[in-house]
Amino acid sequence: MAKEWILNSAMNRFQLNFKRNVGPTSESIRKCAPKTVDERREYYFSNVRSKDHIQNLGRVLYVKITEVIHAEVATITEQDCVDYIENLVIERTYDGYVTEIETVYGQLQKILNVKIEPAPDEWDRLFDVDFYIKVGERYIGLQIKPISVSGGSIQLPEIFKEKMIQQGTHVQFTEVFGGKVFYIYSVKNDGRKEIYNRDVIQEIQLEINRLSQ
Repeated sequence: MAKEWILNSAMNRFQLNFKRNVGPTSESIRKCAPKTVDERREYYFSNVRSKDHIQNLGRVLYVKITEVIHAEVATITEQDCVDYIENLVIERTYDGYVTEIETVYGQLQKILNVKIEPAPDEWDRLFDVDFYIKVGERYIGLQIKPISVSGGSIQLPEIFKEKMIQQGTHVQFTEVFGGKVFYIYSVKNDGRKEIYNRDVIQEIQLEINRLSQ
């Protein structure tokens, strides 16, 4: 298992399994439709890449592992490992936390002062919701949509068509869980995501108040 992990990691890193090296593997096997692995082997070597070519890739992989990676591993010190682990659990987790807070749902969570959680996969499939707010024993659904804006105009009218299509599932969500589903449009401003339709914040707050009664 450890050997396979090393081989797979090195192959991916040096892109030896990319289409330019091994050809269109998925496309070629569908075209071949082999009934046995021998049929697959014969077709591949005859129509995609030669056996010599593939064996040469294997030799290249061996050089990359035994020469390049081996030399890199030799430069790693104990302190490198200590610093890496500390950076991983402190700096990187902090950066991830800040990034999460700066996302649209993170902003909304801070403004409303409520817990906003990712919706279960089943809710996403059945009711078209991305996140939810639990109010007592009932739930509010949230659907976040990224949009492009130019000159004050939304450039993705298909989003509104999608909203019309999803109205039925959102009505079902309300029937099952009691709360409404709200659309939140996300735009990028100087590389930072922001809520475009900020009036929805007050609407969500009113729904929270309603469900809290």
